[in-house]
This record gives sequence, structure tokens and C-alpha cells, in this order.
Amino acid sequence: MNDRLLIATLCALGLLSTTGASLPYPLLAPLFADGGVNGLNSFLGLPPKLLLGIALMINPLGLLIGSAVLGPLSDGFGRRRALLLTTIGAALGHLLTAVAMVMESYVLFLAARFVTGLLEGNGAVMRAIVIERIQGPLRNHALSWLNGAFNLGWLVGPLLASATMAGGAALPFQLAAGALLLGTLGVLVSIPATPAPTHGHGWWSMARRRHALTLLQHAPLRTLFIVHLGYCCGVAALYEFFPLWLVDVGGYDAPRIALVNMGMCALMTTAALFAGRASALDGRQRAGWYAGMGAMAILCVGFGSLEVGIAGIVLFGVPHAFYNTALQSWSADAFAAHGQGAVMALLSTTFCIANILVALAGGLLSLVDTRLVLVLGGLLAVWASFALRRWRLRSAQPNLEGA
Repeated sequence: MNDRLLIATLCALGLLSTTGASLPYPLLAPLFADGGVNGLNSFLGLPPKLLLGIALMINPLGLLIGSAVLGPLSDGFGRRRALLLTTIGAALGHLLTAVAMVMESYVLFLAARFVTGLLEGNGAVMRAIVIERIQGPLRNHALSWLNGAFNLGWLVGPLLASATMAGGAALPFQLAAGALLLGTLGVLVSIPATPAPTHGHGWWSMARRRHALTLLQHAPLRTLFIVHLGYCCGVAALYEFFPLWLVDVGGYDAPRIALVNMGMCALMTTAALFAGRASALDGRQRAGWYAGMGAMAILCVGFGSLEVGIAGIVLFGVPHAFYNTALQSWSADAFAAHGQGAVMALLSTTFCIANILVALAGGLLSLVDTRLVLVLGGLLAVWASFALRRWRLRSAQPNLEGA
């Protein structure tokens, strides 16, 4: 098997996965809030902004469930099979989304976006394939590059939507579906077929018995979940509320907000190219330092002027890219006995939970002052930084908890 082809295939699928998730953001606001009446923004006579909020939430909800379930399912039914089925299914989900846009069917749109999100939760499967099939120092580099591909998708999606929306709101989803179907050819070529493990359980039984959150019955994995959740809440506070902060503090409009976001995504993707370098330090220790630097960047937004805050937003991408690679690599080594799909799914699910928690709490805090959300997120990331390093110091030997 060609490792380079495998890495390229997985990075392409990771890029397409988050590209598909981010496609609707520049498309939906005009459809729901331009004052015109259509089938999407007049469903049951509900307020268009409420319908928009539900439409934006439904894909991350599917992503949360998929992230918790698909990785562990691939432990039992095979990585290649899981990746092929989810990729083809996500492509069909994009096609259904395009149909819903043409028909102006709100119910079909919600169903299509939920299913697409559910199947795009296969990032844990991709990371598990990298961990199992790439050996030596290249493994960490491959994980880092895959993370960079996921990050880049959040930049490519809105750009693709903006560039193609003149051809109709359905066209970006049709292009995403076609690209994913082409991606399945890369899976067929780069990942050899292997017999699925014998387990004697159906897929539904496996999903109930082995979803990612079942790992929380183990104390070290509970610690990983809690500490990672603290850091992810800081990340979510920045991701979700820096646009509102730019509006409040600088009066920024959508194009200027997009420019700042492009700077952060570009720097994060570039940093991911170098984040996989080998280190003699324990992964928790390195992740703790990177979390601390990320926390400082978030607090610069919460406490700083417009210029300082923008610098914090853009520079945040560097420590975040290094944090992801350090923690994922260490977790893969420390908890391999629990199944790589399940462990990577736990990390992905934690991030999804953090996004939901911050969206709920941040919505209330922002009614008082948007900076409160960012300061709280920064403080949680500071706590995670110290907690990771304390966890490392409590260990008699590196990776003792995972033994």
C-alpha cells in the first residue's frame, strides 16, 4: 500500500467533509432574511430567523451523533467499509439537499442536512486509519496534515458557495456530492479490503454498546474527556463569537469578518503542516503548553482592543494546530486497547458537545456583553492547560493510565 496515496485520499476526504458542512453559511442567510417569501423561510408561518437557527443547528446535531457512533462502529465492522458507506451516504445527502433547495422544502432540507452531518462524523474513522496504517514518525505528520485538511474545509466551503451561487443555490451541493463520489475511488484504491472482525452483533447493537461515551466508565478516559472539554469550550467560544465581537467592537461587516476568518484558517492550516514533528516530551505536557498559548490568544480577544483582538484571532490557529496533533497522538498510544476508532470518536464528540454548550451559555452571556463569552472561554482553556500538566506530573510513568 502507498502511504502517500492513503494520506492524500484521507486529507481530500477530510477537506470535503468540512467543506460540505460549511457550504450553507453564506447561502442560507439571504434565503431566510432578505425579506422575500419562499418555501424555506415560511414553513408553518414561523419567524424566518427561527427557521434559520434550526437549519444551522441540524447539521452539527447529526455530526455530534455521527462522531460518537461511527468510530466505534468501524472498530467492529471494518474501517474501509465504514468509510465507503459514510462517504457515499454523505454524497447522497448533499444531492438531497440540492433537491430540497430546488423544491424549497424545509422538511426535506432539515432531513438531508441531518443525515449528511451524521455521516460526515466519520473523521474518527479517518484518524483511526492513519494511526493503524501509518508507521513511525510519518504517523504524527499524517495526523497533523489530516487536521489541517479538516480546518481548511471551513475556509473552502464558504468560498465555494460564494463562487458558485450564481448558478443557483443547489449547485454548490451538487459539486460537493460529485467530489465525494470521486473520493470513494481513492478509498477503493488506497485502502485494501480486509475481513471485518467477527463480533456476533448487529450494527444497531454495536452502536448502543460501543459508542464513544461508553469509554467514560474508565477513569483515565474520563479525565481526558473533562480536560479536553475545558479546552474545546475555549475554542468554541472563539469560533462562535468572534464574528459578533468584531461587529460589536469594530462594526465589521460580513466581508471583513470573512477576511479575518480566512487569516485564522490559513495560518492554522499552515501550522498543521509542521505540527507532527517528533518530540521526547509527553504529549499531555506539550498539549498543556499549546492550550496555554491558545488561551492567551482567546483572552486577548476578550480583554484587548480591536487590533489586539484581531491578532489574537488569527494567531490562535498556530497553537491550536499543535495542540490537536499532540493530544491525538498521545491518546492513540495511551488508549489503543480501547479501539482507535472509539478513542478518536471520543475526542471528536467532546468538541461537538463543547460547541453545543457554548452556543447555549454564550447566547445568554452575549446579551450582557460578548466579551464575557470570550473571557470565560479563555479561562476554561487556561484551566485545561494546567490540568493537562498536573495530569502528566501525577503519572509515575508516561502513558501509565493507558496501560
